[in-house]
Amino acid sequence: MAENARWYVIHTYSGYENKVAGNIEKIVESRKLQNKILDIRIPTEIVTEIKEDKKREVERKLFPGYVLIKVAVTLDRDDQPVMGDDSWLVIRNTRGVTGFVGPEGKPTPLSDAEVLAMGVEQRRVEVNYKVGDLVNIVDEYLDGFQGEVEEIDLERNLVRVKVMMFGKETTAELQLDQVELAVK
Repeated sequence: MAENARWYVIHTYSGYENKVAGNIEKIVESRKLQNKILDIRIPTEIVTEIKEDKKREVERKLFPGYVLIKVAVTLDRDDQPVMGDDSWLVIRNTRGVTGFVGPEGKPTPLSDAEVLAMGVEQRRVEVNYKVGDLVNIVDEYLDGFQGEVEEIDLERNLVRVKVMMFGKETTAELQLDQVELAVK
């Protein structure tokens, strides 16, 4: 995630998510604010519906009534991210926007963990290990343990490692970047 930009959540009238996103994109383009408002997303998922014995795939919004927006920020005296007034005004005054998600409607950025958990941004991790390799765990809780890679799931950014812990073999599911190839 870029250090000078953060993701925020804006609340919209229900069913207006696409309209709000489109309106903000138009304003950004016309006012040349591409360096201030960097990205707009409406998280969706593809769901297979079966109605009257007919299957069809439908795109559904994961968070109806909400739009995610990536905005350039500056840091205040306490090193907290702050959205610029011009970005705030453009977003807040867009038709269909009811406010920002945060205490008292103040823009509060999502944490890096929330962004990853929501699938808004994906970290690409290149792995230099494969199933069967011995790896060192560099996670804060299991730091220093070694284990054997059982499974690698690149889509979910996860690796399953068989670890010997307290005399018992245990499987741990970790992020791809929480393990590294052990030096032989």
